[in-house]
Amino acid sequence: MADPVSWLVIEQGWDVVDRDGEHVGKVEETVGDSGRDIFNGITLATGVFARGRYVPAEQVDEITEGQVRLALGKDEVERLSEYSEPPPSEQIQP
Repeated sequence: MADPVSWLVIEQGWDVVDRDGEHVGKVEETVGDSGRDIFNGITLATGVFARGRYVPAEQVDEITEGQVRLALGKDEVERLSEYSEPPPSEQIQP
């Protein structure tokens, strides 16, 4: 069994498995703010032409070298919504 690693080392192309260990896709992108160490989740590529699905951080069960395990079953993964890029943030000057 591999040791857990930080979300900061997740790379595009890592395997993503469901809670039963069944392969459900590959990491497409990590979503978060590395400067503030805030992990929001990942986008999951399920096929070549499929749009990435968003997996929120609270549904990520374990991260080990080369693999992300979800706290979701395969049927729940299939119902995840597509990821859409959040709008850029703005700072209001006083």
